[in-house]
Amino acid sequence: MAVRLYTTPSCGYCTQLKRYLRERQVKFTEYDISRDERKAAEIAHRSRQHGVPVLDYNGTIVVGFDRGRIDRLIAGG
Repeated sequence: MAVRLYTTPSCGYCTQLKRYLRERQVKFTEYDISRDERKAAEIAHRSRQHGVPVLDYNGTIVVGFDRGRIDRLIAGG
């Protein structure tokens, strides 16, 4: 399973989402797009968004902290 989280240090929703994933024992790789221009361009292209957080859950993109959608992905649906 590949879970990637694209964040910035000043994003409150990013902090909440990281805590939420950890509480559910979802391991993820975090990319700080304020420091990594390549990752910022990559996720902007894939999500067509420039905001964060962006979650890439096994290839499914979730923009923002959408708990319902994230819960469905974690549950396998």
